Amino acid sequence: MVLSVAVAGASGYVGGEVLRVFSAHPDVEFGALTAHSSAGDAVRTHHPHLVPLGDRVITPTTVEALMGHDVVVLALPHGASGKIAAQMPADTLVLDCGADYRLASADAWAEYYGGQHAGTWPYGLPELITPTGRQRDALIGSRRVAVPGCNVTAVTLAMQPGVAAGVVDPSDIVATLAVGYSGAGRTLATNLLASEGLGAAAPYAVGGTHRHIPEIVQNLRSAGADEVRLSFTPILVPMSRGILATVTAPVASGVSAQAVRAAWVAAYADEPFMHVLPEGQWPSTAGAVGANTALLQVTVDARAGRVQAVCAIDNLVKGTAGAALQSMNIALGMPEATGLSQIGVAP
Repeated sequence: MVLSVAVAGASGYVGGEVLRVFSAHPDVEFGALTAHSSAGDAVRTHHPHLVPLGDRVITPTTVEALMGHDVVVLALPHGASGKIAAQMPADTLVLDCGADYRLASADAWAEYYGGQHAGTWPYGLPELITPTGRQRDALIGSRRVAVPGCNVTAVTLAMQPGVAAGVVDPSDIVATLAVGYSGAGRTLATNLLASEGLGAAAPYAVGGTHRHIPEIVQNLRSAGADEVRLSFTPILVPMSRGILATVTAPVASGVSAQAVRAAWVAAYADEPFMHVLPEGQWPSTAGAVGANTALLQVTVDARAGRVQAVCAIDNLVKGTAGAALQSMNIALGMPEATGLSQIGVAP
């Protein structure tokens, strides 16, 4: 079985990572590779590491160019996927790496993104805990998938076991994230220059303004929370890849530290890409670079009365391109881990 895969937005960080990650899949054959301002360039101009694809020429992003493929991956800016996706045939599997179809609430979309809500697609986080089991069940046979936000993935995976097991109070969740610069994309901006970022840590989208907040809240409600209040602060740190999310919440009344850890271990016991580390060992982004894995640890701060959960992921793999490939495998009835590595790159 050979799958023809088109990638729109192929010159950006996400598009390049889609090309890298999907290249490891034994049944993937790339069709159209498209972009806007980069049309006409060779792939190597933007992704010199993608040697086997280096001579491929990037073409303009049009609906016509994306037609006729088994799978279309949209690695486009937020708000740009809707018009294209609406014209794709119903039998084409469309994986949107942007935010256009992630939110169920049109009001939340209008508040955080602005403009008209394009709709809601099956959500591409297979490990998400749902009222009936796991989100992977909703992906089976789907031909439309909304790939999650990278920060969302880290925070959701860090805290959802506690929410689902009822061992934390979700009305007081605090999440602080160290985020690599690739999460901001390739847009040229002063604050993203190396001279500004090297040697500096800088918060952004502070005070409840980050666009990933409603998506995190949506996920934790899926996992069983009645009320979610979230304080979310991302901090850019001088690394190219990775997210280290430290997420805390009050321990539920009468719950022991042993019960807290047991909730995380049980939640991820059968998940191939989720790794709860041995007690006393803490996640590092270095251990997740290049892999479709989430490294997790949880403990109880008895003096503060709070659970502390830490999750490390590669924002471009488990946070985006790996999630897209994992969702593709499920949607098409293939083994979920096909083409996906649990082995990181270190040092």
